[in-house]
Amino acid sequence: MAKITVVSASGVKNLELAQKFEAQLKSLGAEVSVLNLMSLDLPLFTSESDTRHDAKALLGPWFDTLHATQGFVILAPEYNGGIPPLLTNFIAWVSRSSKDWRACFNEKSAIIGTFSGGGSGHVLTAMRMQLSYIGMNVLGRQVLTHSGKALDEQSMLGACQQLIGHSHK
Repeated sequence: MAKITVVSASGVKNLELAQKFEAQLKSLGAEVSVLNLMSLDLPLFTSESDTRHDAKALLGPWFDTLHATQGFVILAPEYNGGIPPLLTNFIAWVSRSSKDWRACFNEKSAIIGTFSGGGSGHVLTAMRMQLSYIGMNVLGRQVLTHSGKALDEQSMLGACQQLIGHSHK
């Protein structure tokens, strides 16, 4: 059974999208955890805060879940043409939670997606670039939806099937 973590970098629409991914992935037999980054309430990562906080302790029980996960779905709204600070901050803290800064993400597959107010294409490009840099295999299928574009359920299903297939390898 594939272990998948769905990460939502906002509270309302992307969290709703995360719950749809959760249901779809579970229907395909995956073990799924949904992480709403707003619930972690991580301090802002800086070189100084890194010396004052233990990243593993800040992540709490999520540390083990994130390191054991085989695949990710990462959902984020577009902020000023890029990744929201909440997601970048999370990635920074996770990268500091073990001796190997790529350990949690390296060689794991990911679906990226967004529910944003407008076109949202820039956030997907930015996430693809950053997540690839930290070693993730960002799948070609991605999900883009906004108030003027409903979720394509068939596209989400195809992306989930692809993720599960890659996560078993």
